Amino acid sequence: YLYFRLGYWLAKSVARLLYRVRLGYADEAGLANVDPKSTVVFVMNHRSNMDYVLVAFLAAERVALSYAVGEWARVWGLQALIRSMGAFFVRRNSGDPLYRTVLARYVAMATEAGVPQALFPEGGLTVDGALRKPRFGLLDYMVKSFRPDGERDLVFIPVGLNYDRVLEDRSQLLKLEEQRRRRGMLSAVSVTLTFTGRNLWQMLTGNWHRFGYACVNFGSPVSMRQYVRAQGLDFPALDDDARKREVEELGRHLMQAIGGVIPVVPVALVAQVFGRDAERPLSELEIKSAACDLLRDWENRGAHIYIPRHDRDYAIGVGLRMLTLRHIVAERDGLFIAVPENLPVLAYYANSVAHFGGEVAQAVPLEEA
Repeated sequence: YLYFRLGYWLAKSVARLLYRVRLGYADEAGLANVDPKSTVVFVMNHRSNMDYVLVAFLAAERVALSYAVGEWARVWGLQALIRSMGAFFVRRNSGDPLYRTVLARYVAMATEAGVPQALFPEGGLTVDGALRKPRFGLLDYMVKSFRPDGERDLVFIPVGLNYDRVLEDRSQLLKLEEQRRRRGMLSAVSVTLTFTGRNLWQMLTGNWHRFGYACVNFGSPVSMRQYVRAQGLDFPALDDDARKREVEELGRHLMQAIGGVIPVVPVALVAQVFGRDAERPLSELEIKSAACDLLRDWENRGAHIYIPRHDRDYAIGVGLRMLTLRHIVAERDGLFIAVPENLPVLAYYANSVAHFGGEVAQAVPLEEA
């Protein structure tokens, strides 16, 4: 009741307040063919803590998801709400063998019982905007006892998320700085309140705009029954080393599937255009021409591109406007140029779609103002 009434309403309200939420693509035929008795696990890229809210909202018409949540959420009020909605907390870097054993058994029991779950293979938020290397702990716990002749199939559904604006973008970029001074609690609270207050004031004065588009794609299901039969695998019969190698191979396969359904949103597209030569001023016509070239190339590679209103000219204009409003790109004498001090932020958004064959920007720390 809490999940589908309070949780769904809250997730929908927050998501639609902050973003223009869109379901870009879903393999409806593949999803319809999933055996209803299967254990379904949504595997997705992790760009923002909004991911929890967004996917829970869009998937709620079909399923209630159980998340593995880091200990960052173990604060008064939030902890009780998250737990009551089916999530469980994970000490991601715990070296306690007993804790890992209990966690492994918990995940295995949930999987065997058919509990729908959501998993971030990357294990944490992206720092530079690009896909991170996957971590295999929870995935290993799910498949180590899987038998193709068992009662339930285990089905992974790749999910790709992307945003025109990630709320944590600058905070994540600061983590690239090795010798950075960590913010204390008071500093973090101050930054949060300032950001919230500024946006509330803009709402009250009629100058507030939502943070662009947030788009989610649901890819083709990956059936473990079909996978293990095609690979000739029997996970329970493998020793630890052999099983870990096969789990890593499965993880790479899933990450490739996730990367393939990450939506190209307007800001990411325009950021790729500027990322090619950040020091060169571009006219609006040059930006749109370069963006259309990228779109044609990515479409040929099978990328899923979200075009608002089915109008490419409008989509490119939206991306350019978002970057200009945030002072990541500046307009001077009719030409647009990347703002030097915000190049890391520009690269952050360009990197979200770099795996489709665009320019991969070097990870650069963002100096704290």
